[in-house]
Amino acid sequence: MTTRIIIARHGNTFTKDQTPTRVGCRTDLPLVETERGTNIGRYLEARHMVPDYVYAAPLKRTAETARLAIAAMGGNIPLAFDDSFVEIDYGPDENKTEDEVIARIGQAAIDRWNQDAIVPDGWKVSVEGIIKAWQDFANKVEKEHKDQTVLVVSSNGIIRFAPYLTGDFKKFTSEHDIKVGTGSVCVLTKEEGDKFWSCTEWGTKPKDYFKQA
Repeated sequence: MTTRIIIARHGNTFTKDQTPTRVGCRTDLPLVETERGTNIGRYLEARHMVPDYVYAAPLKRTAETARLAIAAMGGNIPLAFDDSFVEIDYGPDENKTEDEVIARIGQAAIDRWNQDAIVPDGWKVSVEGIIKAWQDFANKVEKEHKDQTVLVVSSNGIIRFAPYLTGDFKKFTSEHDIKVGTGSVCVLTKEEGDKFWSCTEWGTKPKDYFKQA
């Protein structure tokens, strides 16, 4: 039997005519659309991966996305909130536009963050703490949800550290883009006896799946 952790990033918090900013743990924005959250649920149902349980960060954007996904799958899936999945703190760059962030720390720092999850100067991030949170959660899933499927709805800054569960983060980053788009889905699985989790999907966009179907 397979134990599965599905990870989804929340939907959009800015409309097309707005300039996006770095939204971290100190900014609690609601969603501006419902399509991505709904599509997560539709996608999981279409792929026969309806979760037995859903966990989400308790911010508006993640909670709303989780509820939209659950509704799209029939609305009878338990939902719990977990502070471990709250977005990181961007420090002085919280709520700043990307141009403003680059002006402060440089494009190279952004590239290192997107490619290798190396935290830029000034951001308040405990890498060890986030990795441990993912490991603790994975252990909890194995104990409480063995041979089941669990969905986690979180944010970009937190999700990029989930591949540490595969046991070789460096190899993973050489093969995948760890920056996951809004409303995208990642899937980690573990068979009984395996030491590490395997990634079977990373950054899948449900809307692309439905276009091809």
